[in-house]
Amino acid sequence: MNLPLAADRTVAHLDLDSFFVSVERLMNSSLVGKPILIGGNSDRAVVASCSYETRKFGVHSAMPMKLARQLCPEAIIIRGDMEAYSRESKKVTEVIAASAPLYEKASIDEHYLDLTGMDRFFGCWQWSQELRQKIMKETGLPISFGLSVNKTVSKIATGQAKPNGQLQVVQDQVQPFLSPLSIRKIPGVGQKSYQLLRNMGVPTIEVLRMIPVELVQKVLGKEGGLSIWQKANGIDTTPVVPYTEQKSISTEQTFATDTTDIAGLTSLLVAMTEEIAFELRKQGKLAGCITIKIRYANFDTHTQQLSIPYTASDHTLISRAKELFQKLYQRRMLIRLIGVRLSNLVQGFQQIHLFEDTAELTNLYQAMDKIRFRYGVEAVKRAVGLGGIS
Repeated sequence: MNLPLAADRTVAHLDLDSFFVSVERLMNSSLVGKPILIGGNSDRAVVASCSYETRKFGVHSAMPMKLARQLCPEAIIIRGDMEAYSRESKKVTEVIAASAPLYEKASIDEHYLDLTGMDRFFGCWQWSQELRQKIMKETGLPISFGLSVNKTVSKIATGQAKPNGQLQVVQDQVQPFLSPLSIRKIPGVGQKSYQLLRNMGVPTIEVLRMIPVELVQKVLGKEGGLSIWQKANGIDTTPVVPYTEQKSISTEQTFATDTTDIAGLTSLLVAMTEEIAFELRKQGKLAGCITIKIRYANFDTHTQQLSIPYTASDHTLISRAKELFQKLYQRRMLIRLIGVRLSNLVQGFQQIHLFEDTAELTNLYQAMDKIRFRYGVEAVKRAVGLGGIS
């Protein structure tokens, strides 16, 4: 298979170090240097984030909290404050937005910047270092970055630069840089893919690169195998997608007969929110804002919105939707239309409320979504959302 020529690109990847922990330490300096676990305190909870001091004991994110406490009994457990994390994330994004020509907010704690062409005016390496220093100075948060020829290599470089570091990998260093690294370092290689490749005797990126792409596709699937094999070869043409606060997912319904049926309206609102929350998770995104819309029989239209901690959880979004509807619907007039919109979207379903949700609840979401993927969004619904307006 002939490899495509590398595009002449310069991409930076910025990632806040142990972001949840760093925010907690920003709010409480006595936590600096101490082993920290972010998550629920019950045995059924999972670790949302952990400090580097706990990782040397084998603790990692998404681990059951009970096991994490056994591995590091001296760790301080903090429930977590998604509102504070969202607020600090937005501060970082504002600093980047004021400086970067093109950036993508990939999740609550990471950004990609396309700096292609800036070398004509600035040194990209120097510019990226200055931006990192500016972020740390203005937010007080530690951040690492990688600078390279595409998203994949820059992200891996960031991982190697952590904690609180920076690393550049130029074009002719890409393969020597990637070769000795574990295949775990490749974005998109999860536990299942890792085990399949290890069973083939593939420990490093260099070994994976030498395997015929057809064989990798046979093991990991046509599209997934090709993508991972290309990444092992330092190939990634994925563009940096401009971030915009206007991105949204929405749904609305106009009634055949105007209504004041509060129970029916609430039931419909639950079903609509549940539907677009699933769409959010399907796209691997979180929402930072929810808006409720109603149109009265006289065509007056009113909306109420609320900035929220980034989430894709049904139960969280439904609760906020019902609260907004109660605030919005004050005139007790006949309603012609109702709508729900989720906006300020970022990538990052894997970080959603892990400090609030138990492992069982997380597994429940995954099980329900699996059924929906197979049989459609209507296959699994909350009982409260089954009423609606006739």
